[in-house]
Amino acid sequence: MLEEIKHVQATADLLYSEQEVEAALDKMAQEINARLAERNPLFLCVMNGGLVTAGKLMTRLQIPLTLDAINASRYQNQTSGGHIKWVLKPDTPLKGRTVLLVDDILDEGITLQAVYQYCLEQGATEVFTAVLVDKILDHEKPITADFVGLKVENRYLFGYGMDYKGYLRNAAGIYACKEQNEEMTS
Repeated sequence: MLEEIKHVQATADLLYSEQEVEAALDKMAQEINARLAERNPLFLCVMNGGLVTAGKLMTRLQIPLTLDAINASRYQNQTSGGHIKWVLKPDTPLKGRTVLLVDDILDEGITLQAVYQYCLEQGATEVFTAVLVDKILDHEKPITADFVGLKVENRYLFGYGMDYKGYLRNAAGIYACKEQNEEMTS
């Protein structure tokens, strides 16, 4: 497996450098600070992919907020999604709260839509979504993000929380796998 990971990393295309991603996070934070200033949001990190984005974004926010996490996964370290598996639900009551869902990528939108719907079912008064990356697809998604850092073409990505078979989430930049690996589109 490690040989495959090394090969993917060595042959990938850099789409956004660390500096470009950090600038996008700065812009997202400014938008969130302005829009949610008086809302006392529950900052809800969508695990595992959203961990890097949430950590980087949270330190840029100057608004009062509380933190929790949620994990609904379709991938389970695979390169294609299946059924949603609820791994973790937040301990913080959502009833009457403004929720800010923070995730790494809006791909097909199935997982983010399920998490969004869960928050509403638990009584959240409003739910906002923030994603570092919005993948450009040739069809409509079931959900759109309120705050988007970067838009990318429809390729298999890794870095800044996005993974390749559970690896490479820690890559400093956003990379796309070369075409021979792209049949495994996330």
